[in-house]
Amino acid sequence: MNNKEVLEKANAAVSSGDNEGFLYYCTDDTKWIFIGDKTLQGKQAVREYMAVEYVEPPIFKVENLIAEGDFVTAIGTISLKDTNGKMVHYFYSDTWQFRDGKMAELRAFVIEDNSK
Repeated sequence: MNNKEVLEKANAAVSSGDNEGFLYYCTDDTKWIFIGDKTLQGKQAVREYMAVEYVEPPIFKVENLIAEGDFVTAIGTISLKDTNGKMVHYFYSDTWQFRDGKMAELRAFVIEDNSK
């Protein structure tokens, strides 16, 4: 599988509620950097984040998927329920760096869509 295919399979897993299936495609030392917010270090930190933030599977719409070398950038929208059960919509741009066919680092720019 090429890196784009890996990301598509990982996103399909998380969209179906299979967080462990998603994590399969991540390196053990995966690092998620939410620009301007927080950084998660390691698969366990991501697992804990997903358990809280993805109570229900997120709804992704990938508008562009761009690959170059060890990097894949996904641009689109994501919707998920907040702690009160309200659906919140976001625009996102995720740049993934791959290592040995797995997702090693994420740099995520996420902005709430207040127009909905």
